[in-house]
Amino acid sequence: MKKLILTLPMFVAFGLLAQEGENLVENGGFESIDKTVKKLGSIQNAVGWTHPTGAKSDVFVPSKKVPDVDTENNPYGGEIANEGSNYAGIITYSHNNKLPRTYVTTKLSSPMKKGMKYCVKFYVSLAELSKYASNNIAANFSKKEFGTSEKTSIIDESHVVDWENKIFNATFGWDRVCGTYTAEGGEKFITIGNFKSNEDTRTERVKKAAGVRGTQTISAYYYLDNVSVQLLGNDEKCDCGVDKGIDFGSTVIFSKSDYFRDNMTLEEKVEASTIYFGFGQDMVTGAAKRDLDRLVKLMEENPSMRLKIEGHSDVEETAMEEEKPGVFKGISQKRINAVIKYLMEQGVNDLRLVGSDSGDRKPSDSSETSDDELKQAKNRRVEFRVIK
Repeated sequence: MKKLILTLPMFVAFGLLAQEGENLVENGGFESIDKTVKKLGSIQNAVGWTHPTGAKSDVFVPSKKVPDVDTENNPYGGEIANEGSNYAGIITYSHNNKLPRTYVTTKLSSPMKKGMKYCVKFYVSLAELSKYASNNIAANFSKKEFGTSEKTSIIDESHVVDWENKIFNATFGWDRVCGTYTAEGGEKFITIGNFKSNEDTRTERVKKAAGVRGTQTISAYYYLDNVSVQLLGNDEKCDCGVDKGIDFGSTVIFSKSDYFRDNMTLEEKVEASTIYFGFGQDMVTGAAKRDLDRLVKLMEENPSMRLKIEGHSDVEETAMEEEKPGVFKGISQKRINAVIKYLMEQGVNDLRLVGSDSGDRKPSDSSETSDDELKQAKNRRVEFRVIK
């Protein structure tokens, strides 16, 4: 009996440890598709996901044959996936409920354990053709699956929201929603959407950006990607960027619309390959890889061409480094290094690449009238020039 009493807790502890760090959302990036996506409202084609109400949510995939569901050019706009190739889409608000809200839900790979803490993260991006933006984008955990054929809003608990519960109004790049959830025990499902009434939801109207074609939808429509739920260990914290006493600022990454044209010179094509970064980040994202891959092709076509790679940061990153030494030290140089590393991995000889660190001394946008968040997003970049 004594042996059994000692062994049982050890077995239970091992069972908990086996799940730490594992994503309980098995298809969090919507990458696994079991049927060809041929129309909007096809979230159920993403393995494990469904719509909990009669209003169907969407899944987007690279598809030039079916523009309605194409990730880069669909009726709501377009976006490069936060991770992988696909993402989902939901409506979180519509004035006077003219359009029903939509949600996505999936079953966790294992039930949550009472009293245990879980790190919850997902990413959202406001579609370019949204007329509104909203807050209250949240994750809800439940023991039973929501299910109704009515096209109605789900009014329930918002278990995980952005730490400021801000209005997500950026139509470029991805914003992260991140938080810690302490389980009641037995929760099996995660549902993402807006669980508050319109009266309790803060919104703002969004002006269509210059150059964006199409008619705005009378709703706050968000792309959704990279959903994760991970069990935390006893001394482990969810790294949301706010637990360390540091405001890591915007996670917005500027998205440009300049593409190669047939009449552009080689120099103009190279200069149009500028890539952008999130606040304090030096990771080469999917959108940046697309531009760098085009640059690699230009270098293959012009084997004698050498590149100047100029890295930049924004003034807020510099201010953060002064306030918290070591946090963002050398961030512009790190961006240069990340770009050179990627180009070399694609076969470019490093002798053809010359780095130049400009820090925050050459802002791309220094105007007084620009939106500050957008302005700083434009400044966090790496530019390219042909060395003659």
